[in-house]
Amino acid sequence: MLWVKSLHIIFVVAWFAGLFYLPRIFVNLAMETEAASRQRLLLMARKLFRFMTLLAVPAIVFGLWLFLGYGIGKGPGQGWMHAKLALVLVLIGYHHGCGVLLRKFERGVNTRSHVFYRWFNELPVLVLAAVVILVVVKPF
Repeated sequence: MLWVKSLHIIFVVAWFAGLFYLPRIFVNLAMETEAASRQRLLLMARKLFRFMTLLAVPAIVFGLWLFLGYGIGKGPGQGWMHAKLALVLVLIGYHHGCGVLLRKFERGVNTRSHVFYRWFNELPVLVLAAVVILVVVKPF
């Protein structure tokens, strides 16, 4: 079980690196006016989105393995796990939303400012803090 837990943590950390950095690329894309720089940023964003998607899959698989296979978070007094799973769904939605925003940038139809993306970039930080508190403290 410790191997599965370790792999889950490793892939979650790697996935979060992408969730933290891709919106920063969006900030730069929203401010960029030069075509060559814009294309370079789009290339970076596409590659990062593809890579972070590949990292999200094993993070979720190993998490499900822990939950379903080992029963971590099951039983009475495990409300923290339900809250954590809800936040994981939020992160999956955020990841998908990043893909939608990336496609808008690729088509040249982005309507949001760099300020929006600066705020958008904060959501995974808040979710990460909440997940860590839920897993470590297990408040309910």
